[in-house]
Amino acid sequence: MPVSPRAALPGRRRFLTASAGAALTAAALPGCAASVDSGSGAGSGAKTLTVMTLVDEWDAKAKKNIETMLDVDLRVVTYDVTKLNAMLAAKNPPDVVRGIGATDTPYFAARGLMTDLDPYFAKSDVLRTSDLAAANDVWRFDGRKQGSGPRYGIAKDYSQDSMFWYRTDLFEDAGLELPSDTEPLTLDEWLDRGERLVRRRLGKVKVYGLSAMSLGLFSQLMSWTATAGGSVFADDLATVDFSSPEALKALQWYLDYARADIGPSLLNPNPDGWDGPTYQAGRMAMSCDGFWFGGVIGTDAKLSAVSRFAPAPQLGSHRVSPCFSGTGFWMPKDAKNKEAAWKLFEWYFGGKPARDRAAAGWGLPSLNSMRSRMPKDNAFQKQAYEVQVKETPYFSVLPMSQYAQVDSLNGILSKVLPDAIRSGTRAGRIADTLNSRMNEQLARGKELVG
Repeated sequence: MPVSPRAALPGRRRFLTASAGAALTAAALPGCAASVDSGSGAGSGAKTLTVMTLVDEWDAKAKKNIETMLDVDLRVVTYDVTKLNAMLAAKNPPDVVRGIGATDTPYFAARGLMTDLDPYFAKSDVLRTSDLAAANDVWRFDGRKQGSGPRYGIAKDYSQDSMFWYRTDLFEDAGLELPSDTEPLTLDEWLDRGERLVRRRLGKVKVYGLSAMSLGLFSQLMSWTATAGGSVFADDLATVDFSSPEALKALQWYLDYARADIGPSLLNPNPDGWDGPTYQAGRMAMSCDGFWFGGVIGTDAKLSAVSRFAPAPQLGSHRVSPCFSGTGFWMPKDAKNKEAAWKLFEWYFGGKPARDRAAAGWGLPSLNSMRSRMPKDNAFQKQAYEVQVKETPYFSVLPMSQYAQVDSLNGILSKVLPDAIRSGTRAGRIADTLNSRMNEQLARGKELVG
């Protein structure tokens, strides 16, 4: 019934691309019409369950099974943030929405748009809060800060996204020692290896030494700053300060990486669009992607034979290994069919689809009880699993501000950094510009939230 593991990755990337740069405002937008793909129908009089998700989340057979199981007419609305905005503003939202817990939760919850799921967990025999992996805390918000308080969604799976994969064949060609399975590299060591692994021809990069951006630069800057003992955000999450010693050090590291031209950056993006094809083709030595990226590697025996997983590199001595996504589902507060929506949650997060996802290795299972299903059949899978087990204790929620969506903050980075990298602008001056522009954005958001 679930979408095949091979199809899962492009879907994840399309979702991130579709939502990039778009910010939901609290102002009502005109109209709420949305194009939809309807299911085949469960029969006369059945309630409609509307799910906003990827167009290929379920195939026709899976949709029919959902309708029969839940006694509903399933209506799938292709995810679009503008469409979602209009439906939420008109108080006629989908019953279920696909979202990125690590970045969406504070924004939507602070605006009173999400359903508190704690009462549903309390009554469920399938989904129990005691069984939820700690990464599900990215779906919590207590009114002030992410990571505690009511639960507003569930991750379908997750990864600790600052970890990285590397190709042993390219390390051996460069005469470099392989990274440790347990002790993280420092960011400076990581950069040094990337510089030694890059291969150029006629002045152009032919093999990237390192891809460091993972699922977005702002999240990475938050993570690197946290490992140095600091925070990009002020305690009230209403402002950023890239001029603090820790954040400035993280920013400087990224500038050094981008100016070294050893991997994809905001100045020189990867022409492939993401790391998968580049890594598979032997044109990338290290890829900063979490456990889920093993699904790309594991389907190719030759590739998996030369690939290994490593802990998240650290800028300082405070070891942190966060989740930048935690993609899953949430229920809008004004949803019309919440009971059927929760039944879908129980099936999708606690039933056969969840078991299949865990066994496929395209992410860590959202339920701890399903960890035993993770693939450990061959040397590649065993190494990745053992590294992941030892990394798990270093997970922590990095609270995202409720006053702006991460896409808008990444958008500011994309506007400011390329010219600054190209011109050699000092990190301190860049920090001042980022502070000014991002704090203007956050201030506007704070006025709307109140």
